[in-house]
Amino acid sequence: MYLPAHFEETRPEVLQPLLSAHPLGLLVTQDQAGGLAANSLPFLLDPDPAGGPGILRGHVARANPLWRESRTDVDALVVFQGPQAYISPSMYPSKAATGKVVPTWNYSMVQARGQLRAIDDADWLRAFVTRLTERHEAERPVPWAVSDAPDDYINAMLRAIVGIEITLTSLRGKLKLSQNRTRPDQEGVVYGLRRQGGAEAEAMAQAVEQASLLPNK
Repeated sequence: MYLPAHFEETRPEVLQPLLSAHPLGLLVTQDQAGGLAANSLPFLLDPDPAGGPGILRGHVARANPLWRESRTDVDALVVFQGPQAYISPSMYPSKAATGKVVPTWNYSMVQARGQLRAIDDADWLRAFVTRLTERHEAERPVPWAVSDAPDDYINAMLRAIVGIEITLTSLRGKLKLSQNRTRPDQEGVVYGLRRQGGAEAEAMAQAVEQASLLPNK
């Protein structure tokens, strides 16, 4: 990806929370004939005991050819998309001063790369889907648990899926959050987004606020 230095982010303490908050990744793989496939999957990011950027774990339907046909000798790519928003020139105070402004798009994105491994193991899958469920049910008033469903039903569902594991070789982010604008323009973006309203605009306003406090790179 095109990655100007002022938008590049490699710090795990910044990237890992973004993945946790936006766990649906677009997994891009290549088959033996060179064709590309893109599949959206929820992932968990676990620490790598070997000290690498981490291990992504997920699962796919057994009927999905991804787990059988994807090349395992080249890196797969997983793209995670965080907050994004259109930024109007009218949000910048510098518009009134110089008029030299144009529209842009702010966004947060992480790219993870590593070789994919399929895991066809019932015990692994049960443990994984239990963790995945607990992660996403945790804040519900009455969390659903895998054990709430009949065991024979869960066993049948587990036979219908295959695990996916990607030991990452790289984890890089592009956080385009108005870092290249002056502080007044950054404040204008935050103000403009909040006037616009909506959950996505508020998420981007918060991201711009946080980015403006990060040390310059």
